[in-house]
Amino acid sequence: MRDKALSILTLFTSSGTLLCCVLPAIVATIAGGAAVGSMLLTFPWLIPLSKNKDLIFAGAGILIALNGYMVFKPTKELACDIDAGEFGCEITGKFNKRMFYTSAIVFLTGGFFAYALVPILESLHI
Repeated sequence: MRDKALSILTLFTSSGTLLCCVLPAIVATIAGGAAVGSMLLTFPWLIPLSKNKDLIFAGAGILIALNGYMVFKPTKELACDIDAGEFGCEITGKFNKRMFYTSAIVFLTGGFFAYALVPILESLHI
């Protein structure tokens, strides 16, 4: 149960990286700067979220690393209830791995938009 809760918490914290960095960048790309201004007027909590992106990324990265350790660590303990059979163990393992991979992809996407996109565009003189 702890592993499942950690996986869900990891997904939600990595989704914060999407809100602070990816969403404004995509809106600016598709609709332009005026749309970002309207979005920030409608959702003013995005401004402090974006200002604290380093803390958000650090927290999400730590939780994703912890989740990866919990999912992939070798252990002698049983991962699930013996009475549930192998089927219950497979479902739990697959769920945790899917949540880990989803969280990592969301985190890397947010990181690209937050830290790599602007230097790449500046080097291309766009």
